[in-house]
Amino acid sequence: MARVSMKIALAAALALSVAGCAKKKVEELPPPPAPAPPPPAPEPAPPPPPSGPTPGSRADFVAQAGTDTVYFDTDMYDLSADDEATLTKQAAWLAKYPNVTVTIEGHCDERGTREYNLALGDRRANAAKNFLANAGVAASRLSVISYGKERPIATGSDEASWAQNRRAVTVVPN
Repeated sequence: MARVSMKIALAAALALSVAGCAKKKVEELPPPPAPAPPPPAPEPAPPPPPSGPTPGSRADFVAQAGTDTVYFDTDMYDLSADDEATLTKQAAWLAKYPNVTVTIEGHCDERGTREYNLALGDRRANAAKNFLANAGVAASRLSVISYGKERPIATGSDEASWAQNRRAVTVVPN
């Protein structure tokens, strides 16, 4: 009997050990992590700095109009077709910048008296001013000054130099 009891005890122990090894209930796992949000879109690159002259500046005026100067024949203040084309471009630029005021300088070559050249320079500046005003630029934005022969751009005493000095210049302030 001892053997039978031992067998029973052994069987009971084996049954208990098998029962003790029963699978444990698996704990519920946490939900998988939420997908990571997409990386933020890169900020757009800042616009490149403007190339060329600053809009509304003297350099912009010259770039848009082609030139700030119109030229005249000897002892004349009539505008040529080329001068009118230049002044038309100047008027268009002035229309884009209605707060800009300009001074139109009248110049002459070295020949003639001081008084004669001051008067001729004034007529040249006013010819340009009147054209701009007729093109729609408010006359209150346009002032004139004559320098006569006092401010030559070319210092020679020949026809090429004189031709450069017979001019009206539209000056946009800095």
